[in-house]
Amino acid sequence: MSKTVFAVACHPDDIEFVMAGTLLLLKERGCETHYMNIANGSLGTSRHTREEIVAIRREESQHAARLLGAVYHESLVDDLEVFYEKTTLLKLCSIMRQVKPDILLVQSPQDYMEDHQNAVRLAVTAAFCRGMANLQVDPPHPASAQDITVYHAQPHGNRDAMRRLVRAGIYVDIAPVLERKKNVLAAHKSQQSWLDESQKMNDCLKDMVMMSEEVGRLSGCYQFAEGWRRRNHLGFCDVGADPLMDVLHDVAMIDKNYEEILDR
Repeated sequence: MSKTVFAVACHPDDIEFVMAGTLLLLKERGCETHYMNIANGSLGTSRHTREEIVAIRREESQHAARLLGAVYHESLVDDLEVFYEKTTLLKLCSIMRQVKPDILLVQSPQDYMEDHQNAVRLAVTAAFCRGMANLQVDPPHPASAQDITVYHAQPHGNRDAMRRLVRAGIYVDIAPVLERKKNVLAAHKSQQSWLDESQKMNDCLKDMVMMSEEVGRLSGCYQFAEGWRRRNHLGFCDVGADPLMDVLHDVAMIDKNYEEILDR
């Protein structure tokens, strides 16, 4: 049942907020996990130069990846340069072909930051283009035709940009790994004061736990949870493919109400 899992998010610490619990559980079950932030965190400071904060956040992300037991992949662009454009797409598609994930974990397509949404578009397109032999990626790497199932995490705060509550289709019980998830998020020490200054997050760890608890309440089953929505299979995998549930069936549940609404 072992799978290759690729978590792709926008900024350093985004994976930790909404994906880390699921990654830890997948790793426990023998999956090979990979970790990548498209942006390098260059603007996440009011104290350091660009070069200093990029180096700091790279080291923090590498530490977080080690705690997750995941393979670390380098970032591609500065903050606010996460655009849906060809140069970045070709670089990301090259990495996608190298990793060959069975499971792709990405952020919500509706979120409070444009960077997050652009990161999703880039990652999804990179996966879609994995098998296009005439697409010359950077650096060059042969096309691959393996199935990829794409899952979208909850938006930050569990609401979209228009304040609407977002419910998940799959809920994963992260209570058994919550303390480890907190340790992974705590690896991003440079962001504790910055997020308070820029986004009024007084306590990142507390905010993450509160969001996990809210997702747990939405599940109607778990105390702390992460939520996922499975993307349309077309161009990616078989119609019924659900490898996340296959691997985590004992600690996850499908929301039947969510599934029923899809056909209305």
